[in-house]
Amino acid sequence: MKSRFFKNLAKGLVVVGAALAVVNCDESTVSAAQQQYDPNDPLAALSSSGMADPAIGGEGVVDPTLASSSSTEMLGGEVVDPLGGNVDVGGDDSCLSSSLPDACGPGTNPVANPTSSATVDPTSSATVDPASSAEVAPASSSSEAKVVSSSSEEVKPAGIFLATDTDENKNYMEVEYIRNTADNGGGVLCYPKRLSNDQKHGVILWGPGGGSSPNDYEGIIRRLASHGFVVVATSESPDGTNRGIPALNWLENKNNNPSDPLYQKLDMTKVGASGHSMGGLQSEKMLINDKRVITAVLNNSGAFNHAELTNVPQGKTAAIVYGEGGMERPNAEGDYNNNNVRIPACLLKMTGGQGNECYNGECGWGHGSGPWGGMAATVAWMRWHLGGEDWRKDDFVGTSGKYIDGAIVGQPGKWKGQCKNF
Repeated sequence: MKSRFFKNLAKGLVVVGAALAVVNCDESTVSAAQQQYDPNDPLAALSSSGMADPAIGGEGVVDPTLASSSSTEMLGGEVVDPLGGNVDVGGDDSCLSSSLPDACGPGTNPVANPTSSATVDPTSSATVDPASSAEVAPASSSSEAKVVSSSSEEVKPAGIFLATDTDENKNYMEVEYIRNTADNGGGVLCYPKRLSNDQKHGVILWGPGGGSSPNDYEGIIRRLASHGFVVVATSESPDGTNRGIPALNWLENKNNNPSDPLYQKLDMTKVGASGHSMGGLQSEKMLINDKRVITAVLNNSGAFNHAELTNVPQGKTAAIVYGEGGMERPNAEGDYNNNNVRIPACLLKMTGGQGNECYNGECGWGHGSGPWGGMAATVAWMRWHLGGEDWRKDDFVGTSGKYIDGAIVGQPGKWKGQCKNF
């Protein structure tokens, strides 16, 4: 009987001792967990406690790939909410990224579970209320990157439109060549088929020689237009402005007419005048008397009184292209060499030709030389003085430029030029 009592007593002591051991173990474990748990970082408690990833079979080893900025962690194929409960991923994990309550079904809110052992106060700042101010709102216009308005973004190029290619010896753009335009006295209108939308076009008034038609000069008219200019040619060239001024007025009206193809395409402050023989005299008179004309090129021409260049207002420029054997030679040289000429001007002589006209023992380039063999000089001059290509100054001014001492491209002979007042 005693032995049975002591035997039962021994069993009871064993049970009580085991129970005490269990209680001590749980208290130490809880104490350690409380020290390691950071309420602001629930994932830190998991990693610091040495939890193993069952998927890799390690003990006390944490898979570094499991750490993330989200509130979930994958352990052995299960998504574990460290704030309470497991979530079955299934085939669609879109609910995991949702901020809406119970996005994956009742009780499966991946954002916070207020019934879990790590209790979160739903009124605290840690809880994201989809309707609250913590929701990410679209950036206001003041915080958005500034969108440049079209007016400040589209910086239009300065100056008039010119062909990108710059060789004055070649034609470039396709042109519209309109014969016998009645409104400007039966002359010609020629301009690029593709007019610029970003820049205005410079204007050139062309005058034919006495007794000639503007169509006799189709080559130089087309060449000028192919470089970007709008060219209007008078039907004839009297020694004055009574054809030139109406022609520019007619063109200006087209520029102001909303139904015209040239509407707002012309820069009427960038107007040049040129022409052959009597047409050269017209261009000189236009330079003197029309404020719109700012430069002129006289081809095989010059004032009979050798004094018209002296009347050109300051701020304008002029050039004379003439032939070594042309009948215009005395007038071209006399007009240029007048000591009272104050404007920047050039005198460009074509030499070494093989013509039949001779003057003081020099034969070669004659009275028809400028608009044909020498047309490149007129194109280059207009690109310089209307188009602002100031680098062309070296071609005309100095001692070695192409129009001072260079070959006449594609033709026999050379240029012999001189300039002053630049």
